[in-house]
Amino acid sequence: MYDFLLKPEERALRDEVRKFAREEISGDFLRSMDRDEIVYPREFVEKLAKHDLRGIRFPRKWGGRGMSWVAEVAATEEIGCLGIALGCAFVMPSIVGEALNKFGSDQQREKYLRPYLQGKLVAAEALTEPRGGSDFFGATTRAVLQGDHFVLNGQKRFVVGAEGADFFLVYCRTNFDPAAHKYNLISLLIVDKGPGVETEYLYGLMGCRGGGTGRLVFRDVKVPRENLLGQLHGGALCFNQMMIPERLTSAAGCLGSWAALDLAVRYSNKRTAFGRLIRKFQAINFMVADSITELDAARALTYMAARAVDENAPNVRRIVSEAKRFATEAAWNVVNNAMQIMGGIGYTDVYPIERALRDNRLALIWTGTSEIMKLLIQHEYYDEVLNQPYDRRQMEKDAMHPDDSERCFTDTDMWKVHEMRPALQGRGKNGAPSGKKTKPVRRGTAVRVSRKAQAVGKTRP
Repeated sequence: MYDFLLKPEERALRDEVRKFAREEISGDFLRSMDRDEIVYPREFVEKLAKHDLRGIRFPRKWGGRGMSWVAEVAATEEIGCLGIALGCAFVMPSIVGEALNKFGSDQQREKYLRPYLQGKLVAAEALTEPRGGSDFFGATTRAVLQGDHFVLNGQKRFVVGAEGADFFLVYCRTNFDPAAHKYNLISLLIVDKGPGVETEYLYGLMGCRGGGTGRLVFRDVKVPRENLLGQLHGGALCFNQMMIPERLTSAAGCLGSWAALDLAVRYSNKRTAFGRLIRKFQAINFMVADSITELDAARALTYMAARAVDENAPNVRRIVSEAKRFATEAAWNVVNNAMQIMGGIGYTDVYPIERALRDNRLALIWTGTSEIMKLLIQHEYYDEVLNQPYDRRQMEKDAMHPDDSERCFTDTDMWKVHEMRPALQGRGKNGAPSGKKTKPVRRGTAVRVSRKAQAVGKTRP
């Protein structure tokens, strides 16, 4: 993130995280993760806690730094160069912590949020089910309230941290009334790792390895009622809030594709072909220009989204969705261009571009696919234009011939105009019948202007 976009304290944090990413994480550590030799990067989490880099935007009262969303985005862009798996481990406190901070009680924050931000606990979010992901409100994981506890049964998959987490935020169905609205079906529970909670499968991933991504199975798990986050059957409200950090951190992490582009630029300044550096070829130049332009556009949109959240803007849901969609797609394009610039060697593991490509492909899918983002964006924008107070100029009034009779939107409109026109054409002044047959009005015809008419400001057809 550029200096001029950041306040002094935000720049200082960015520089701190930049140094952390450069000096604290070794290439051997990243290679071990990509070989699946590390199941979950607990060492990374502990280092973050040691440097006070967990909970950047949460209140100091609970162990955070009390900073802005803009600060968190700037920090996440720097961590993004380490790959999606470590990026996810870095931002997970922002996601899980959002629910605990916004909807938790002081007792829940003391028991879970504080030690989580201190690096003493690891958490994960359990949302997607084997039956589907985007169909969130169709969840089949069930939690039946029995006195002072829930009995939880079901499965969740693609849980980042399924292996490695100490507790989970689990969305589950608690309202079994067939007539209940879909937004009143789900609750959010804090579920500790313990009896009945099993990680039964770890996925072999194309990229984003070493994050402990697996399938959770819950079998008759007793969850204390006091572990309910928010209201009973109020999980939809929690979900809607948590999608802000989920999607905004996805966008911010993908800004880390600068690392792949910078690598390709350095390579193009060393590699020669046909007697000159390949950076001297227009084809290479244009890929670099396209990539940095797209990356800067993603930065701008992600920064705007962060400011929107900080300012509690009314259209924040749309802007965050735009940032998630655009930044993840931009990162994919940037890394593809980096590989194209480097040619065949970029496709090998001699350089880490191939790993970046495998990693970034996931960003277009998780926390809401690009297609789901498009649905949200258009839905929110239609609502803004059609249903919210509107005080901007309406362009419809500026047409050359603003004839409302020709603005037909339905078959009914068309016939209504057709039936009204003869009556209107057969009337003279003051509505009296003229007895004259009026010619159809011709629009868009050329106008010839005589010199005499020009002199007096008149036109003659």
